[in-house]
Amino acid sequence: MNNHFGDRLVTKIRDSKSFLCLGVDPHLDLIPKIFDITTNSSNIVGQVEKFCFSLLDVANELVPAIKPQIALFEQLGPDGMKLLSSLCKYAQSKKILVIMDAKRGDIGSTSQAYANAYLGKDAPFPSDALTVNPWLGIDSLEPFFKKSSTTGGGLFILAHTSNKGSKDIQELPLSTGIKCYEYLANILKPIVEKYKGKLGLSSIGVVAGATFKGDAISLRQTLPSAPFLVPGYGAQGASVQDACAALIPDATESGLKNFGLVNASRSILFPEEGNFADSIEEWQEIILTKINTTNNELKDINY
Repeated sequence: MNNHFGDRLVTKIRDSKSFLCLGVDPHLDLIPKIFDITTNSSNIVGQVEKFCFSLLDVANELVPAIKPQIALFEQLGPDGMKLLSSLCKYAQSKKILVIMDAKRGDIGSTSQAYANAYLGKDAPFPSDALTVNPWLGIDSLEPFFKKSSTTGGGLFILAHTSNKGSKDIQELPLSTGIKCYEYLANILKPIVEKYKGKLGLSSIGVVAGATFKGDAISLRQTLPSAPFLVPGYGAQGASVQDACAALIPDATESGLKNFGLVNASRSILFPEEGNFADSIEEWQEIILTKINTTNNELKDINY
């Protein structure tokens, strides 16, 4: 089996005929009433578990990857983290790639500990890739580069995020005339190329928000081999055209502009009609429709 994340991502996208990354974000105040979530319940983790696993059973074979948001499990305490670990292992048993949205970053041995926690099949929270924060400097990323290389894992480095305030720092103009995120991209370029796989995609990618389409396109010009993880589509307001603008066309005849992952979370997990479902099975049918609709919308923009 190919143990290079970039190659595995390309293969999984082609096999699933999808480049949708499904966010697994168990917002307690948004989970439908059919799961009986109450914040003072003694079994709240059990109910969140039912929600997450019911979601994965629907998404199986329809998406190449999921992206759990670690904070939404951390808030549930130790049992929430046990649930996250189980969720990762279950998804991987179904051959779904796990992109852990943890945004980790620190220096030295601390970064090494973070890398050990998430990357590799024997990690407590086994993930195929991890989001990391580069703003402490490139030396803070070195343990992640090393660990991802030895385990066949991937990284998505925060380059230009989807939130409105990202421009406060990431778009700050430097004395050289380029913006801060562009300077970061220039530093990352040789690293991305170093970890390029046989199928043309690196294991080192970046987060490029769909809400800043022009900046995502600029990042693509600098980083032609980097997989992009694209947040901002759906509930944050970015259009499908915005989300797909910086993805790489497939060299085969698959018809997909597919070298990347467009993330969708709330727009799929929490449709209004889901609140009126009378059973988990009925809710799953609603979610199935939302996943298929989103997949088709993403594909249609690329033909």
